[in-house]
Amino acid sequence: MGSLAKRIAAQRVYFDGDRTKPLAFRLAMLERLETQIREQENAILAALRLDLSKSRAEAYMTELALVYGELREARQNLRIWARTERVRGSLASFPAKNYVYREPYGVVLILAPWNYPFYLSIAPLIAAIAAGNCAVVKCSAESVHTSALIRKLLQAVFPASYVYAAAPDTDHAELLCQRYDYIFFTGSPRVGKIIMRAASEHLTPVTLELGGKSPCIVDESADIKLAARRIAWGKFLNAGQTCIAVDYVLVQRRVKAALVQALGAEISRRYPKAERQESYPKIINRRHYARLAGLIAAEKEVIGGAMNERAAKIAPTLFPEAAFDHPCMQEEIFGPLLPIIVYDELETAIQEIKAREKPLACYVFTRDKRKAEALISRLSFGGGCVNDVLLQIGNHRLPFGGVGNSGMGAYHGRYGFETFSHKKAVVKNTGFPDFPFRYAPFGEGKLKLLKKFL
Repeated sequence: MGSLAKRIAAQRVYFDGDRTKPLAFRLAMLERLETQIREQENAILAALRLDLSKSRAEAYMTELALVYGELREARQNLRIWARTERVRGSLASFPAKNYVYREPYGVVLILAPWNYPFYLSIAPLIAAIAAGNCAVVKCSAESVHTSALIRKLLQAVFPASYVYAAAPDTDHAELLCQRYDYIFFTGSPRVGKIIMRAASEHLTPVTLELGGKSPCIVDESADIKLAARRIAWGKFLNAGQTCIAVDYVLVQRRVKAALVQALGAEISRRYPKAERQESYPKIINRRHYARLAGLIAAEKEVIGGAMNERAAKIAPTLFPEAAFDHPCMQEEIFGPLLPIIVYDELETAIQEIKAREKPLACYVFTRDKRKAEALISRLSFGGGCVNDVLLQIGNHRLPFGGVGNSGMGAYHGRYGFETFSHKKAVVKNTGFPDFPFRYAPFGEGKLKLLKKFL
């Protein structure tokens, strides 16, 4: 038995001893985790700086603040979430009482990505702990410093028989051939398919938090300056390496020139010489840098796009004459490149979006409430905003997750607790009354009774 298999076996023993189930234990573990994170806050910010060149302010806003929010939400509400729920009975179960119990799955695997390496490792772990599970956490090998820090932090807080931080370079074949009770993965659709195939070997349930090409629709009634300001903020945060970032803009022809001008002004104002700025994030590795440079080279019309190969930084870049058949529209960009595609009729834009895989996010800028509601109702996507971007991820009372190619399942706040909890139906009956028509033999007379009462 390999070392990982031994760790998982030890976690099964720990879980089967019912140590993780008492609410007092779960709350104590969440408190212990929060205490350690707060003590290590400066080290966490420093690690994010080394991996992604994030400023302390951006790293706190997009990683630590969200983790603290998840911890607060779980600690304040766990006793309510975990209550046994009594539900209405039916004639079939009369006169019994009916309940829904929430129980942990057992040993869960959490696979985290590199783009928000702290938040996307710890947020699902908070939900798993709150639900009463043991967990194996595997961080990305790309975010070297943050992954090493997370491993060290978790080792200091929890015994490995409860929460085990696997080495970031753990062999994926070894990792995925183990049997888990639940798998939670954040990453690309391509790898998500690999995870799902591996999970099928043991019929292990999964949550897949994936990505996709998230559109932003700007119609002629929109506040163009506001749209440009918010699109630029959401797109160039983390240098575009955000799964719910605006991937491309669909703008109505009459306001296209104004939007391009406003976006250019925002970039000049907020990201001057970004490729040389210390506070502007870098591209995670050379492979992704080269991929993005190739997309820039493939476009004839480019605004911005200055590159600093030594620092692996690419300045905010607009493709003002993009089209659906361009190379930048064949894959999720995951970088600071923004294609802008014009449309004349809203119905055309809707059909273009519908013709593609369902996105993780969708954003709409309009002053027309009826158009906004029509787009929300007609387009299928994980989540989104009207007249803003990204904010859906910051409310712990909203579910976060994809649909179709952009993922399955959801988490954050109570939704995370529910994801890592099995809902167990229990009927509690008594010995009286004991209706005879439920028992064999089943003749025509009983059929009449059953039709009358059921």
